[in-house]
Amino acid sequence: MLGTALGGAAAAAVPGTAHADAAASGGRCPWRLRDTMTTARSWERFLRGQDLRWSRLPTRWYEGPFLGDGLLGSMVYQEPGANRIRFTVQHGRVQDHRPEFGSGWGTCRLPVGHLTLDPVGTITAVDWRLSLWNAELTGTVTTTAGTLTLSALIHDEVLAARVTADGGERIVWTFHPEEAISPRKISEAPPAGYTPHPPRTTRTTADGTEQVLQPLIGGQTATAYRRAGEGEGKGDSGELLLSVGHSAPSTTAAEADSLRRLRRAGSYDALRRRHRRWWHAFYPKSFVSFPDERLQSFHWIQLYKVASATRAGGPVMATCGPWLEPTPWPAVWWNLNIQLEYWLVHGSNHLELDSLATTVRQSQEQLIANVPAAYRTDSSGVGRSSDMFANRGVGRPGQATEVGNLTWALHNVWLTYRHSMDKPLLRDTVFPVLRRAINYYLRFLTPGGDGKLHLPSTLSPEYPVVPPQDTNYDLALIRWGCQTLIESAELLGVDDELIPRWQEVLARLTPYPVDDTGYMIGADTPYAQSHRHYSHLLMIYPLYLVNWEQPENRELITKSVVRWHALPSAHRGYSYTGAASMYAMTGDGDTAIGCLRKFFDPSTRYPCQANTHYTEAGPVIETPLSASQSLHDMFCQSWGGVIRVFPAVPTAWADVTLHDFRTQGAFLVSAVREGGATRFIRIRSLAGEPLRLGHGLSGRLTVLLDDGTPARTHDLGDGTLSIDLPKGREVLVHSGARPDLVIAPVAVSEPGAAWGLP
Repeated sequence: MLGTALGGAAAAAVPGTAHADAAASGGRCPWRLRDTMTTARSWERFLRGQDLRWSRLPTRWYEGPFLGDGLLGSMVYQEPGANRIRFTVQHGRVQDHRPEFGSGWGTCRLPVGHLTLDPVGTITAVDWRLSLWNAELTGTVTTTAGTLTLSALIHDEVLAARVTADGGERIVWTFHPEEAISPRKISEAPPAGYTPHPPRTTRTTADGTEQVLQPLIGGQTATAYRRAGEGEGKGDSGELLLSVGHSAPSTTAAEADSLRRLRRAGSYDALRRRHRRWWHAFYPKSFVSFPDERLQSFHWIQLYKVASATRAGGPVMATCGPWLEPTPWPAVWWNLNIQLEYWLVHGSNHLELDSLATTVRQSQEQLIANVPAAYRTDSSGVGRSSDMFANRGVGRPGQATEVGNLTWALHNVWLTYRHSMDKPLLRDTVFPVLRRAINYYLRFLTPGGDGKLHLPSTLSPEYPVVPPQDTNYDLALIRWGCQTLIESAELLGVDDELIPRWQEVLARLTPYPVDDTGYMIGADTPYAQSHRHYSHLLMIYPLYLVNWEQPENRELITKSVVRWHALPSAHRGYSYTGAASMYAMTGDGDTAIGCLRKFFDPSTRYPCQANTHYTEAGPVIETPLSASQSLHDMFCQSWGGVIRVFPAVPTAWADVTLHDFRTQGAFLVSAVREGGATRFIRIRSLAGEPLRLGHGLSGRLTVLLDDGTPARTHDLGDGTLSIDLPKGREVLVHSGARPDLVIAPVAVSEPGAAWGLP
């Protein structure tokens, strides 16, 4: 769990805030922040303004409410073609276990089923609210016969719902099991030799619990549900509790697991108390407020979404999260989706959600098995898509295949290390797995006639033409990987025998292929047709190997990004979020927000949907989550060893508040921008790392430690300050007279409608 629970006290101090921490230290800090977000009441009031609302019945999954606890997920919308309310029932661990049929069929996510709430009368109206603070759906369904008042939540792998019927309405729940077959069936037939799973069975236990048992070839899925008060009507209330279990290779364990979770849940009220404790401790770990009402709401919904979709130690997110729907992508995609899904957990100070890092740690043997047998002594990799155990082979360079996807995923894990400075994560996961991933590349680098090292043909993800050699996607990842291995070896005190080889690669690796329009896809392969992915631009973002602080590269960066977006026909939502982050790196907040707004423009082919989810040929979760990271990149960046506060805030956003925004080096940044100018910056060091601050302040600076003494500083030029800040200490930076040190929501200057169907 995420720390001390709030309990039921409406004005209790929220743990982890400046208020609580200053009180714990005896209040000695002479400039303590006045944080207005320290009580449950203040958080409930603020987040209520971000809630999703419905006054019309959603008819599609991307319009309706969604619930989840990182494993079990449900989306709520009208049963297609029927007078019913559908609650989907899907689970992140439920998958097939036959790798011989590939990730699309043999190790794909499998459907579980859905509930329907079946009214007597015809539905005429709904009034629903998805409370972010409580992570609970509440509201009414009005019919020609009466009213159904409902509430629903998911916690500890149990879907709980309570319904009250008034007038002539009744409470009728029906569970509809779904066929245990790949959702990919919407786009293709099963592969040759594919055998359907055995038929499901149903039973009722002695205590009245109903159970659907789905045998699998190599496992079992079991759905257990218990109803009370159903069908009585006339103001009576009914509860439903449902749990899903999945086991493999056991073909019986899921049955017991689903029943045990129901018993542990108890009742709706008991489960809701535990559920609220979790969520009320979750949100206050960080705070951000800015004056665009609709985008601010969107950002907080993404935090709710990612915490509903994943938790560290659980399965890595599939392309649709835990909300499985018919899709051609019922698996985990490693060539962009997985990377974009997790970026926002870093700045938002929610590393406890990083199931990617724990998946890589737990899957090291599988990552070795994924490379051809001849390379398993020293190499690892993963193919384009896999199950939650990273089970997918990777091809060899020279065979027109994607090779770098594991290395790119490891950049995410490295970011988790850098934001936590967790030495065991570096020692036991990042360094050994990255060493093997780069070794796989090193097996194929060969010197050319120019004396440079070259890579045989590999595929740049999503681009339809394969370069004959030297794909920029891979060259960027090789450079980043070798640099990171050398840095990691030094941090760990490891005298690795491969250090000279990594140094040689950095010295001799061929330059990135470039033409007069910017970065090419690879050697002899220009960027000549629309490309939704920015695989050829990874050196710019997110790796920052080529960046705006290198004046000699600014023209190349600009024309490369301009050229990428000059051919827009294939662009998708993440094309806009990626460009927004790239322009944020250049400090151009107005162009960045212009790019980001295209994702929300309904005239684009693939915009953000009514409930903030996103779809192309099927549901994909990464793009909205990456849009929150684009906002982060406007507010605070920490690449290259420098924390940059408010580096690319759009001109229209005169006021912004950040609190406990986590950066690389394990710092927590609080800062306030008012009237278009930074008023103060407070930084807390969690690890004692060197602090270099791009402060954006003008005039004479005041830099005070938390005991009131001046901090030791060194001006590095260009608005960057080096500050000595020991572990566990805080520093305040401002110019002029000391401003009011208040952390509070900012006033809305750009009103916008609520998300949902208000």
